[in-house]
Amino acid sequence: MPSTASAEVSPDRLEEYRRELTGYCYRMLGSGFEADDAVQETMLRAWRAADGFEGRSSVRSWLYRIATNICLDMLRGRQRRALPMDLGPASPPVEALFGDCRPDEAWISPIADERVLPEHGDPADIAVARDTIRLAFVTALQHLPARQRAALILCEVLRMPATEAATTLGTSVPAVNSALQRARATMGRSLPGPDRERAPLPRSAREREVASRFAVAFAGGDVDGVVSLLTDDAWFTMPPVTLEYQGPVPIARFLRDVAAWRGPRRYWLIPTRANGQPAFGVYLPDGDVHRAHGLAVLTLRGDRISAVTRFVDTAVMSRFGLPRMLYQNDLLSPDK
Repeated sequence: MPSTASAEVSPDRLEEYRRELTGYCYRMLGSGFEADDAVQETMLRAWRAADGFEGRSSVRSWLYRIATNICLDMLRGRQRRALPMDLGPASPPVEALFGDCRPDEAWISPIADERVLPEHGDPADIAVARDTIRLAFVTALQHLPARQRAALILCEVLRMPATEAATTLGTSVPAVNSALQRARATMGRSLPGPDRERAPLPRSAREREVASRFAVAFAGGDVDGVVSLLTDDAWFTMPPVTLEYQGPVPIARFLRDVAAWRGPRRYWLIPTRANGQPAFGVYLPDGDVHRAHGLAVLTLRGDRISAVTRFVDTAVMSRFGLPRMLYQNDLLSPDK
C-alpha cells in the first residue's frame, strides 16, 4: 500500500504544476520545444518514483528538483542560445545573407503566454512571471552558467527561499547566495538599464494601439508606417537567419530592398502573444491560400517598438494554435 505522502503524487496533482514547470524549464533552456520535453520527462520520472516520495518536502519542491536535474543534464556541454543581435554587430542589407542560417539549437525560440504564465494569482507575481519570459530576459539568462541560472530563477523569479533552492540544487545555502551574487552582476550587464521607458501594460489600450498600427503597416507593405513606430536603436532580426539590422534607416532599406515586399505579395497577420509580448502569426499568399511564414514578436518601449523578432521557422506555429495555411474564409482584417 502506498504511503500517505506518495498518494499525493497522482497524475492530476502533477498536472497542476505543468504550466509553471514549463516556464521554469523555458527560462533554463531558452527553447519552447526543449522545455516541453524537459517537463514531460519530469512528469514521467515523478510518476515512476511516486511510491518512494516520503513527503519530506512539498510535491512542488520535489518536482522542481527533478526538473532542475533534467535541465542541467540537457545543458551540460552545450553552447548557449542567443538572438541574432546577441552574436555580433548589425548586418548590411545584403540579400546573400538570407542563405546563412545557424542550427535551431543556437537560437532562443518563442513560447506562447498561455503555456507558461499563470491564469490567476497575485498581480505582482504574474508581472514578475511575464517580465522574466521576455525575449531580452531569457537571452540574458543564457549568459549565466547553468547552476547560476537555476539559482537566479529559483530565488528571484519563483521567490524560493535560499534553503529550499539549496536543496533543489543539491548544494549549500552559502553556495546559492554566492551564485546569486554573480548571476545578478552578469544580468545587470546584459539587460537594458532601468532608465529605459517601460513597455505598456499587457493588453492595455496603449499596447493595442501600437501593435495594431504595426500590423496594418506591415501587412500593407507600408515601410514608412513601420519605421515611424521604431525607436532610434530598434532591431529587426529573423532567426534562424543570421541577419540583424539596427536603426530605422537600415531596417527600412532591408524591408524595401530585400524582404518580400518587393513584389505584389502582402503579408497577413494573425494576433497572438509570445513571451509576454504582442506577437503575430505571419502568412504570405500562395495561390488561393496564405501559407505560414513564421512569427513576429514585438518588443515595446513606451509607445514605440524597440525590436521586431521575426522567427521564420514555421514549426513554432502549432505551439501558438496557429494553422499552417489560411483559406479565404479564415481571413479577417489584420488589425482585429
